[in-house]
Amino acid sequence: MTELRIPDRGDRETLGAFVARAVRLDGQAAVRLRNRGGGIVEAWVSTPFDCLATRAVHGEVEPGDVTVSGNELLAALTVAGGERMDPGPPRDLLWHGELPASGPWQLVDELPTRVISELTDRGVALARENAGPHGNPPASLMDQAVVTVSEGGVEVKVQMRCLFALSGMGFFDSSIPDDIIRVTATNSWMRLDARYGAVVRRRHALLPLLF
Repeated sequence: MTELRIPDRGDRETLGAFVARAVRLDGQAAVRLRNRGGGIVEAWVSTPFDCLATRAVHGEVEPGDVTVSGNELLAALTVAGGERMDPGPPRDLLWHGELPASGPWQLVDELPTRVISELTDRGVALARENAGPHGNPPASLMDQAVVTVSEGGVEVKVQMRCLFALSGMGFFDSSIPDDIIRVTATNSWMRLDARYGAVVRRRHALLPLLF
């Protein structure tokens, strides 16, 4: 049986807000829950912007790595209530792709949240002006590198789709003075850590397998 334990009510509300955002972006969202150790459980979702989003809270899930329905998990967090809950049956086949390794992550730069907010607003305006027949922004806009940062020989290009994911998941608040977004990286992944969650994306596309 799958069981999720989150002792603190504030943490349950935090995870509930995260899952609610994910379901709002994708009504069929799947949430992967994974124990990180030290009494921390991570929640991961795949966003429509081809980026992963994650949030960690104090808690534990059994089994230690399981994918569940976002809608069923949201109901468990907001309707059932309580420290222990059933997040729904395992739906591991709904999760496609891999998660980044736990680290180490190198700090590359810290960006003012207000700057990221301004860039996102400009991107949204351009997306509306250049939307395709189905209302989707063009891939050229989504793949545009809007910020490039470097440190110690590591260069990270932050694409517009990453900013859309940060904004869509409600991870930052531009009204908070001097708030920052941390850019970290490994050889394979880049990560944007904001006040209310993080967005993760591969730095380089995987080569297709040839048979």
